Amino acid sequence: MAAALFRRSDRMLREATKYFKLGVVYSGCWNCRQGAKRYLLPENILQLQTFQQSKLQVAQKRYGEKDIFFKTLEEKLKNHRIILKDELKTLLHLCQSKSDVEIAKKVLYRYHEENKNMLFQEFRFGPVFMRLCYELDLEELGLELIKDQALSGFFQDSTSFNILMDILFMKGHYESALEVLSEMKRQNIKFNRETYLLACAICYKLNSAESCRICATLLEGTALKGFSVPRRGYYFVVALFLKQDDVAKARLYYSQIIDRSSQLCHNLNILLQAASGDTYKLIETLENTLDCNTPHFVRKVKFSMEVLQVVKEKLDNCPDVWDKFESVFTKLQELGQITPQTLDDLLCCTPGLRKHDSPFLRQREMRRRAQRSLSSTLLSE
Repeated sequence: MAAALFRRSDRMLREATKYFKLGVVYSGCWNCRQGAKRYLLPENILQLQTFQQSKLQVAQKRYGEKDIFFKTLEEKLKNHRIILKDELKTLLHLCQSKSDVEIAKKVLYRYHEENKNMLFQEFRFGPVFMRLCYELDLEELGLELIKDQALSGFFQDSTSFNILMDILFMKGHYESALEVLSEMKRQNIKFNRETYLLACAICYKLNSAESCRICATLLEGTALKGFSVPRRGYYFVVALFLKQDDVAKARLYYSQIIDRSSQLCHNLNILLQAASGDTYKLIETLENTLDCNTPHFVRKVKFSMEVLQVVKEKLDNCPDVWDKFESVFTKLQELGQITPQTLDDLLCCTPGLRKHDSPFLRQREMRRRAQRSLSSTLLSE
């Protein structure tokens, strides 16, 4: 009897996992290399993996009941019955397709209509819905709902807006991403560090005089408030002003980067020196990065081939330093200090998980604290 139950349970788990993978893992942004690639927000902000795990758990729990559950909610909509919080939560985690999301959209409107006076609820549906949009490639729907005044207050957190901007950025819809930023400001949603990073990146991609103005205004506002913009945000701003041939502004914002030890800073620095016509300083900077005696396991400074090509073009009319540059360029190639990545690749890469953000390290630290606390208690006795 027990063995039969175990086999049945195991079969249900396998089927539910298969059901989940067919509808979730291989749908939307997960079914191709381009879609799976993210650009700006790390996993600890997007939490797509956590969302997938939750969907798997709900799929297992509701195995074989999805159609019945959807019909029950549709009946509730017809009969104007109250939609419960757990019902909407389960619904969003069961959505596998665009048609499922259309039903969820109706339920979402009804739920908000019934609960819009409850401003600070313990569970935030906004980020969950945006993760669903991310997964199923429904960024247009996300943009439509986040701008809909009938849902005012539903997306009351910066995370919802940030996730949507990241989707639009990934898809190359930079004008739409800027709309989200404007909508965020209109709804008085507080900007956080990720918002400023996304804003700078969007302005960089738009690459216009207007986007330069927006960037400058945002950075001036943060300076007045004493708010610090992420270092990566400054990278985008410096690159933007360099593209717009505003060397003075580019140098100003570069000077505000405190830690300049990153690969990107080294690349931006030589671009600044080339744009400023400081050719001798440029050659000196490149020579100082040559790591002839550095062990192979030590990370070397690498320059983008694209960046060096730009520098090379700037030095075409400087015969007095041309030979030195050619010599340094050859040595950089021999030492493996030139990368095929473009400046855009370096700017738009997805950041890795920081050490202190690792769940395993957090668990280990918690165990250590517990042990220290126990030891202190025993010693005190």
